[in-house]
Amino acid sequence: MSKTNILFIINPISGGRDKTNIPGLIDQHLDKARFNANFRFTEYAGHASELAAEAGQKNFDVIVAVGGDGTINEVGTEVLKQDKILGILPFGSGNGLSRYLQIPMDTVKAIKVINGLRTMRIDTATFNGRPFFNMSGMGFDAHISDLFASDKKRGLSGYVKTGLKELLNYKPELYQIEVDGKSISRAAFVVSIANSSQYGNNTYISPEASVTDGLLDVCVIKSFPLLRLPKLAIQMLRGKTHHSKVVEIIRGRQIRILRDKAAAIHIDGEPYQMGKEIEIAVVPLSLNIITPAYEA
Repeated sequence: MSKTNILFIINPISGGRDKTNIPGLIDQHLDKARFNANFRFTEYAGHASELAAEAGQKNFDVIVAVGGDGTINEVGTEVLKQDKILGILPFGSGNGLSRYLQIPMDTVKAIKVINGLRTMRIDTATFNGRPFFNMSGMGFDAHISDLFASDKKRGLSGYVKTGLKELLNYKPELYQIEVDGKSISRAAFVVSIANSSQYGNNTYISPEASVTDGLLDVCVIKSFPLLRLPKLAIQMLRGKTHHSKVVEIIRGRQIRILRDKAAAIHIDGEPYQMGKEIEIAVVPLSLNIITPAYEA
């Protein structure tokens, strides 16, 4: 039986965790009867995309992102173009897509999921033409992602510290939101576009979202008094956000958002600057990904 060529693209800074031992762990636990394994460490922003594009041309059948949602986005974008198979070893600050797909946070267990080579197709989406797989959005979370990107201390604690510092001064913005032709106007703290159910760290913005339903969930966190923040945080952690009075969720396929000014947005947690007009669309069942025995 011929072996499957597999490349592990390792982001050394994602999640603030050391990864120098990852090739050794993979060598120890990967099924060598099934796979020919190779490893590359990223050296700069965008390098994961370059390595994944090169891997596709060199006849690698499976390309594994070793990192968080941002690394998955870079690698997955190229996997999507080439219709290869994406694998994940979760090493991010939040690991939203990995947690949704029930990929183990334990590295050895995640390697064993790859050994199984069970695949499923999931929806992806585009945000002004850029693919995303888990979550995109604008408002406060995008503002924090923008600030967090320049923080040398990665990880959840740094993200929380930055968020709390900015919370008191952030003002909600007005958004014109059109979903499949129906328009609403909202003053919102956050507008998130959810393909899966959570941001990461089991913090749910749209608990009933599915990566296989051909729909995106537009999640609007409306303007609210800060006194209600603890209750909202508890609802997010308990997966009850869809019952919150300050969260409105609208499902659709084609989304258009107008805002008052150009500002930060995030795509799978990575910040970008974009203009006032945003176009978002779902691409059903477009990405082939290795998962445990799981149905979305």
